[in-house]
Amino acid sequence: MFFTMMGTVVIAGIVGYLSEKSNFTHNGILPSMIICVGGAFLFFFVRVMFGVGFGSPGLNAILSSIGALVIVPTHWRK
Repeated sequence: MFFTMMGTVVIAGIVGYLSEKSNFTHNGILPSMIICVGGAFLFFFVRVMFGVGFGSPGLNAILSSIGALVIVPTHWRK
C-alpha cells in the first residue's frame, strides 16, 4: 500500500507538470502539482476506504489528477 501511495504522488506530480507545460492550465507549475497531488490523495483514500476505482492504481491517479485540475481552478476563476 505504501508503494501505491508513493506512486500515486509521483504520477500526480507528473500530470500536474505536464498539464502546465502543455498549456492545459494556467495556474503555475507548483500550484498545478499541488492540486493534482491533493486530488490524487483524496481519491486514493476513497479507493482504500470504499473500494471505488477505475481499475489500476495508476489509472486512478491519472484520472483523479485531471479531475482535480478541471474542478478546482474553474471553481475560483471568474
